Amino acid sequence: MTSALPDSIAGLLIGSDRITSTSVDHYSHIYPGTGETNATVALAGAEEVDRAVAAARDAQREWSALTVDRRRDLLIDLADVVHGHLGELAELNTHDYGVPISYAGNAIMVEQFLRHFAGYVDKPLGSSTPVSGSPDLNFIEREPYGVVGVIAPWNGSLVVAASCVAPALAAGNAVVFKPSEVAPLAALRLGELCLEAGLPPGLVNVVPAAAAGGEALVRHPGIGKIHFTGGGQTARAVLRAATENLTPVVTELGGKSANLIFADADLDVAAARSAHQGPLMQAGQSCACASRILVHNDVYDAFLERFLDVVGAARVGDPLDPTTGFGPVISGAALERIHAAVDQAVAEGAGELLTGGHRITEGALAKGYYLAPTVLGNVDNRSVLAQTETFGPVVSVIPFSDDAEAVRIANDTSYGLNAFVHTHDLNRAHTVARQLESGSVWINQGSRISPQGPYGGYKHSGAGRTGGLEGLQEFLQVKNIRIGLG
Repeated sequence: MTSALPDSIAGLLIGSDRITSTSVDHYSHIYPGTGETNATVALAGAEEVDRAVAAARDAQREWSALTVDRRRDLLIDLADVVHGHLGELAELNTHDYGVPISYAGNAIMVEQFLRHFAGYVDKPLGSSTPVSGSPDLNFIEREPYGVVGVIAPWNGSLVVAASCVAPALAAGNAVVFKPSEVAPLAALRLGELCLEAGLPPGLVNVVPAAAAGGEALVRHPGIGKIHFTGGGQTARAVLRAATENLTPVVTELGGKSANLIFADADLDVAAARSAHQGPLMQAGQSCACASRILVHNDVYDAFLERFLDVVGAARVGDPLDPTTGFGPVISGAALERIHAAVDQAVAEGAGELLTGGHRITEGALAKGYYLAPTVLGNVDNRSVLAQTETFGPVVSVIPFSDDAEAVRIANDTSYGLNAFVHTHDLNRAHTVARQLESGSVWINQGSRISPQGPYGGYKHSGAGRTGGLEGLQEFLQVKNIRIGLG
């Protein structure tokens, strides 16, 4: 336990109040690196959600009454405050779900997105158009929804805060932010920083909650829009609950991303990027994980040799150690689930186990939830392993013979969030990128989400976007005003 952790109970943040006594049970938060409890977290139920929505409604009125330059400056002030606490947020993010602190980019993203979207606050977002057969004045405005609910998964509370809370505030909304009870610590501290920066109390409320609290948020009649990031099964429940009030919902869901390695690629660079984007980063617990690696037959063996060397050299250790390159999965239950999926794939002959597939039990890691980086070769793309999101440090390597087969295999999935292409052929890069059924295609690089670029999925990977003008417009509704001049 470090000074970054709460001394007693991590309470909800509603308005300017920390609420430690709620209508539902508390949650004992486990640090995945040791398997030990490191915090007790208050959880929100329907009562607390109702209180948070009321606080947000009042704060949104105050927020919208401010001049645009004042709102812009307050978001920049918040970015400055976040910058001064990047180390603290990164440490709390590590405590949340065991992501190595060397991957501190999640905290940095919050600052980047705040600065970017602050620049939109005082920019014209409306337009005017002529109308047929009339001299009338016809103009289109974009207005905030009022109070939006943002639901974040355990593996990305700071990423979602960056990509959703920042544009929601810039658009003029207030936010009720529900991080997972499994990983609430960094989000709660960010809520406090909003107050320290001078944002109106209640503009950002942080209410960690389990399923019941999340359902109460989605069903609340005071919520203008929901942005949900998570898994497909939960998304279906969210969409069903939202029908009660016909609340619009944006979803960013899972992935089974293909990483295409063509024969002309720089194999050393491709192997390093593929290891990072695949089993190593966040122990594969990312919707952006490149879990299907498609390799041209001509370089299959050469690539695999390099790739296994990089994976094998990763330093496994305490996620709070800045030299650690590979950390634990989120829980003992997740470890057992992932391990079982690998065992099943091997038993069914879906692929050849090349490395990993076992729990790491040596020394100080024994009590943590560490599963060795796992690579299976010659995997059948129609197998359960290749089609189901494992959400762990497991990747499938699949050979292909030509460009057409690579695209066919890559698209042969119900998901479509990310795709990755490694080639030095410019014509191939353009052609293949346009053929891939994916919301984002990354050429000769890993997933690098930025505030300037829209991010989201095709097919079962969700609908809607974060980032860019498209991400801002998710938090604005359109109004058409026509003034008769006849």
